[in-house]
Amino acid sequence: MKSAPVLVLYSVSQLARELGVTARAIRFYEDKGLITPQRAGSARVYGARDRARLMLILRGKRLGFSLREIREFLDLYDADPAHRVQTRQLQQAVRQRLAALREQRAAIEESLAELGEIDRQCEAALAETMG
Repeated sequence: MKSAPVLVLYSVSQLARELGVTARAIRFYEDKGLITPQRAGSARVYGARDRARLMLILRGKRLGFSLREIREFLDLYDADPAHRVQTRQLQQAVRQRLAALREQRAAIEESLAELGEIDRQCEAALAETMG
């Protein structure tokens, strides 16, 4: 006899603790319609789907995607069972993000070099005035 799958539910505090975010952050994503907890009496309970979506949201935010972009990825996931459209759009967004980060890295490296040169010039000027 096959047993039914176990349904795991999380309270907001359990989910927050597990994912390393605040309960307020989870409620924010709920207010934005990115996750939809169930109700157990007056308490909100979050299932495996909410947990998975939250993990994707947090990863997307960490990688610099906007909530609008994250919502589009999540909506595509629900609408496209084969996930082909979602994967194509995700790849395009990832490539754009990679290009933007590479540009930022180049700008940072340029700033570091310029600041390093200014620091050397200041050091030289200070050495001249002391000697």
